[in-house]
Amino acid sequence: LFQSCTPEQRHCRASPHTHYSYSRFTTMAPNQPTFLPVMANSEGPVYATTDIVSDGRKDDRATTSSGVAGSDYHPHGVPAIQHGFSPYEFNGGTVAAVAGEDYVVIAADTRLSSGYEILSRNTSKQHTLTTKCILASAGCKTDVEQLQSVLDIYMKMYEHNHRKSMSTPSVAQLLGNTLYRKRFFPYYAFNVMGGLDPQGQGAVYSYDAIGSFERTQVSATGSGQAYIIPFLDNVIGNRNRLQEKPNLSAAEVVELLKDAYVSCGERDIYTGDQVEFSVITAAGIEKSYFSLKAD
Repeated sequence: LFQSCTPEQRHCRASPHTHYSYSRFTTMAPNQPTFLPVMANSEGPVYATTDIVSDGRKDDRATTSSGVAGSDYHPHGVPAIQHGFSPYEFNGGTVAAVAGEDYVVIAADTRLSSGYEILSRNTSKQHTLTTKCILASAGCKTDVEQLQSVLDIYMKMYEHNHRKSMSTPSVAQLLGNTLYRKRFFPYYAFNVMGGLDPQGQGAVYSYDAIGSFERTQVSATGSGQAYIIPFLDNVIGNRNRLQEKPNLSAAEVVELLKDAYVSCGERDIYTGDQVEFSVITAAGIEKSYFSLKAD
């Protein structure tokens, strides 16, 4: 740029105290000498700049956004734009699980979103780890799939070494260790795991982002957690109620979760399309689907 300038322009570029008056050149950048050309890139016009360092003095040529002359002089063109990058993206979704005496019901919607866009209406958020254990995850789709693939590798290693499948409590501990191992750059995944323990009783495990977990009767996470958890605590957990806690069957729990997801879909734009149910019993895993609103 310096070599292409005329001697007068070179003098102007080298002298920070020279008054610029070269209006015959290309379009001038805001608060810039007129001889500096305009370049373009994918983000719009970019102006060539001088080596002049602003000393905070006023410049009569500059104008404010309201058109008033005498604003601060910015020798490097328009104010700098800060660019950022985030490795995470929230793809929405709500997952829930309820444990019974001899069963576990796991529910998850099938909508995959990005901002205000629906990327898919039929994406499963459930992942079968063993014949008696399922992991349900919401959050960033890429992190969820990576976490699932890592768990699958550990599950195969265990089966090859011990000639049997890992028990549900062991899988719960494995998931906690895997999440904790990535605590400095966590998986952006919100996990609920459910299955049958060695005694045949239902077990639900709730996790935070870095592997802390607890066994509980009901759990929910994801974008609609705030709408599902109060319902489960009140109706299934029987919290703050005087009557005796009901002993619900798996079919009754599924019907209650349908009502919960219908209400959640009315309030949460990231939950919708349909709900995938998995009922785990000693006989195996039974799946069913329930349609939600599609808008």
